[in-house]
Amino acid sequence: MSDTPSSTTSSQAQLVSDIKAVIADAEEILGATADQGGEKISALRARIQERLRDARTRLAAAEAVLLDKTRAAARATDAYVHESPWQAVGIGAGVGFLLGLILGRR
Repeated sequence: MSDTPSSTTSSQAQLVSDIKAVIADAEEILGATADQGGEKISALRARIQERLRDARTRLAAAEAVLLDKTRAAARATDAYVHESPWQAVGIGAGVGFLLGLILGRR
């Protein structure tokens, strides 16, 4: 996998999605064991709930950073295209030409 901004952003978005799924699964497990008794289980449930709250907070912060980076990249791209429209057209044509060559050989 390349380390381009778009692949990094999609990797981060996938990570956020995976973490949300893990949090949802952990909350479901906590709900399913709500009727279980015992001091150790209660202490464990409290500790897990605290960690889940912390994870949700960190996840929200990570989502905000990811959204800000995505918006900044979009603004930078928009500004570049408006400042240098013919260069952007040339780059797009070059990429299209190369993709055509690569896909045409198959």
